[in-house]
Amino acid sequence: MPRVSPFRALRYAEAAGPLPELVAPPYDVIDDDARLEYLARSPYNVVHLTLPESPEEAGRELAEWRVGGVLVREEPALWFVAQDYVGPDGVARTREGIAGAIEATPYEAGQVQPHERTHAGPKEGRLQLLRATRTQLEPIFLLYDADPKVARPERDADLDVEEGDVRTRLWRLPAEELDIDVPLLIADGHHRYETAVAFREEDPSATHTFAVLVSSRSPGLEIFPTHRLVTQLAAEPVLAAWEGKGLALYRGGEYFHVDSDDELDARAVERYAANGVRYTPYAEEAVAAVDSGEAEAAFLVRAPSVAQVAALAARGETMPQKSTFFYPKLTSGLLFFPL
Repeated sequence: MPRVSPFRALRYAEAAGPLPELVAPPYDVIDDDARLEYLARSPYNVVHLTLPESPEEAGRELAEWRVGGVLVREEPALWFVAQDYVGPDGVARTREGIAGAIEATPYEAGQVQPHERTHAGPKEGRLQLLRATRTQLEPIFLLYDADPKVARPERDADLDVEEGDVRTRLWRLPAEELDIDVPLLIADGHHRYETAVAFREEDPSATHTFAVLVSSRSPGLEIFPTHRLVTQLAAEPVLAAWEGKGLALYRGGEYFHVDSDDELDARAVERYAANGVRYTPYAEEAVAAVDSGEAEAAFLVRAPSVAQVAALAARGETMPQKSTFFYPKLTSGLLFFPL
């Protein structure tokens, strides 16, 4: 079964500047305009590493930061992570977990399970970056189906920062290994995890990657829906009058119920929306896009439950991309994991 190990993290030194100027969301949710904004915040912002001009440039930057004292190396530790946020539903929550090192093993080993499909392009880009930096720059987000392993320390956090209306706090924990008695389920970071496994095949010494592990029983864990905006329908769904339940289609100022026997709305939509799909977690944004003519139709989907996602993963089934929206994303730039 999986084991969570302490690791010697790299983190920003005080000389790097205020922490809010250094952190950012994960690379895959930053568009071109946002990238330029983060790069301008500080010459040491994490986006200089996660979305560099080239992998080689990221490798040079990281090496210079380490030599110049911008980054400092911690003693071995686990870290307790708490994120305070208000979800797309307007409800305030706190999600808690543990940051530590896990072994990068193939899915066939059964220790880590995926739930979404991946694409070769993003994995190749992340692999080139990993070769150049030899550092895991962003943690993977994993779930485990057991009670939380560690309670929040009763003291002030060692790191505390707000980014994108999400407050993230970290506490150092003792350097003690934790056994997890159940397989780990990837909530976010499939491409990065598979990249870590691929890199281990190239370099057998790179046995581990790092992750934030959250109990599926944590009260702050929530999956939100990601609605689909369609430029042009690929097929016409069977529609009925909308009664406020189930998968819905919004078009021409009206809501319709979509007849579907698939337990996953996101998977059901695939047959009607093959190309030109955009996504939003906010139903009002989806409706507004149709009303403005930006999209022909919007599919308003229901989020799967954690139990549904886990059951699919246990059966070896994968879901379409953006089937799950584990909000908030983990903030990048708080800890780095050198290989």
